[in-house]
Amino acid sequence: MNVVRINSKNVFFILMAILSTSVKQAQLGHGSSQTNFGSNTTSAFEHNWSDSTAVVCPVDKQCSELHVDCLICPMKEDCIYGATYTTNCSVREQVDCVGNKNFTKTYICRYCYQTEPSEHKCLKKNACNSVASPKQYYRSNCTVYGNILCLGNRIFNKNLPCNWTSGYRWSTALILSITLGGFGADRFYLGHWQEGIGKLFSFGGLGVWTLIDVMLISMRYLGPADGSLYIK
Repeated sequence: MNVVRINSKNVFFILMAILSTSVKQAQLGHGSSQTNFGSNTTSAFEHNWSDSTAVVCPVDKQCSELHVDCLICPMKEDCIYGATYTTNCSVREQVDCVGNKNFTKTYICRYCYQTEPSEHKCLKKNACNSVASPKQYYRSNCTVYGNILCLGNRIFNKNLPCNWTSGYRWSTALILSITLGGFGADRFYLGHWQEGIGKLFSFGGLGVWTLIDVMLISMRYLGPADGSLYIK
């Protein structure tokens, strides 16, 4: 049987060769990934802009009424908060519109997340309890309307109170509680079907349960089972 002798010098050279090969492969992979990332980012940006131009920048609209994403409006970041300023706006080269492509617009010195609730739109959610105590809040994505100039990102996060509705009327629940509360109609209407079955087979708790529910609904203490608010 042949015995292969490996000294420490050979082991060192073998390890160095393996390490050098691994480093080269890592560098090649990193370079290719950087190239692909750069090309994908550029094409995606151009694609998104071309797709959204026809939506937010219609050709038959006055230039001064276009969405701010269609305009170039320099704004001072060192302005006085709350003060009103005037800026010279121009239409982007890719955009066609009606009228003068250079005009002035006024804006208030503030960041986009500081705009009034009537100046931005937020995504509404119903995955919370509107009648919980203390009041529950959820985080939503908000977008500033296209005619509002502001500093910073036009899309931002905001904490909103949980106050969603699902179609239950307070007046309907109260009428059902007064007239058919002994049969659990009010509880069934609000989605509390387990309590509704209990009221149905106990004849409204011999009237006591019915009276309590009338008081709870009249004070808006008893609401829909899904955690929503009554609609007006």
